[in-house]
Amino acid sequence: MQKIIITTIFQILAISGFSQVGYTQEGIASIYSEKFEGRTTASGESYSFRKATCAHLTIPFGSLVKVTNLTNNNSVIVRVNDKGPFAPDRIIDLSRSAAEKLGFVAQGKVKVKIEVIEAPSQSQPITQTQTTSDQNTNQIKNQNTEVKQEIQEVNDYYELKVNSFQPKGFTIQIGSYKEMVNMLRIANDIKNTLKKEVYVQVITTNNEKVYRLFIGNFSSRKEADIFKGKAIKIYPDCFIVEMK
Repeated sequence: MQKIIITTIFQILAISGFSQVGYTQEGIASIYSEKFEGRTTASGESYSFRKATCAHLTIPFGSLVKVTNLTNNNSVIVRVNDKGPFAPDRIIDLSRSAAEKLGFVAQGKVKVKIEVIEAPSQSQPITQTQTTSDQNTNQIKNQNTEVKQEIQEVNDYYELKVNSFQPKGFTIQIGSYKEMVNMLRIANDIKNTLKKEVYVQVITTNNEKVYRLFIGNFSSRKEADIFKGKAIKIYPDCFIVEMK
């Protein structure tokens, strides 16, 4: 019984320390996988790659955290709205827009320093049940100008050349997306990073359109496997698909 009591007290003290303004930590940061787009976070909010948000195991929801890339000194301010990461070698998961500001999207992870710069508002604490648009609006108003700029919607333009065809052989599936804008954004990234043509399959499941994004058209599994070795460094959830 005594051991349990001591452990509990230690945990309370540790969490209190993590919530204090000025708390710092160094370690590896990673990026949310694209498959989490639109999913509910631990705070009850939906994850969006456009928002400057992050996941941390102990820093309370609603805290503002400054994250600095120690390889290039780029910084970004994010709001904690999720719990994680759960990989033992990482200290924080960042939304894609935050990772872009820090300049490590291609690498997938990087060493960073994090600093709590603002604790959650006591008048409007974030809980797992607070998900209304009014609460989100109030949280945004309390953030500084840099954070407001981070979560503004991006109006991107894409040049499309559309051809219908039936692929054969093997290809690599990067992911499935419910929103076309997410699919287009990743397709553009692929063009810039892997220099390979992309293909899209549109399917309907549960009365919802889903966009499957593929890269490359290979005549053998061996060829596809070689290219997958490059792609998986940037898109760790990708896998080979045989087209019939």
